[in-house]
Amino acid sequence: METCLIVSQFQKSITYLSEILAETRVTRILSVSNAQEARRQVINEQFDLCIINCPLPDEFGDGLAMDIAEYGYTEVLLIVNAEIFDEISHKVEDFGVITISKPMNRALLWNALKVAIAAHKKVVNIKDENKKLLKKIEDIKVVDRAKCILVSRTTMTEAEAHRYIEKQAMDTRQTRREIAERIIRTYEN
Repeated sequence: METCLIVSQFQKSITYLSEILAETRVTRILSVSNAQEARRQVINEQFDLCIINCPLPDEFGDGLAMDIAEYGYTEVLLIVNAEIFDEISHKVEDFGVITISKPMNRALLWNALKVAIAAHKKVVNIKDENKKLLKKIEDIKVVDRAKCILVSRTTMTEAEAHRYIEKQAMDTRQTRREIAERIIRTYEN
């Protein structure tokens, strides 16, 4: 986790949270004092973590937390008064927002940060795996398209076209996709 957005109307809270974040791997901390400015920042930049200290001057903050959590891959910590903790926690937990009750101590905040960091790592790993799978699917589509072209424009069967692409890839030390793209360019031009 490298970047954090702190949303709080109180400078004292921003300072306290920044000091604790300095002990983690967060290298860039940005703070704003209201929800409107937070939304602008989130649109312009992806943050790994967002800490919202409720209430905010322009809205309570639970809507902001849900919006940010739903918008991207940002982990969100929402700090609320103990009297409304259960109500707000229940409202935001389906969005993956971690809720902390005030007054809070350093240990509680530290533990919540550790949970957020672990969750963020898991999300990043899933995101990377998803990218790899999407690339594999796209590669398969391109290779299948090239096989169809070979079957329709030559006397090859599908198995022969498949073997031809694999053999060309091995012989030329290229990927099957590169060979398939070359076949597509050759026959479609």
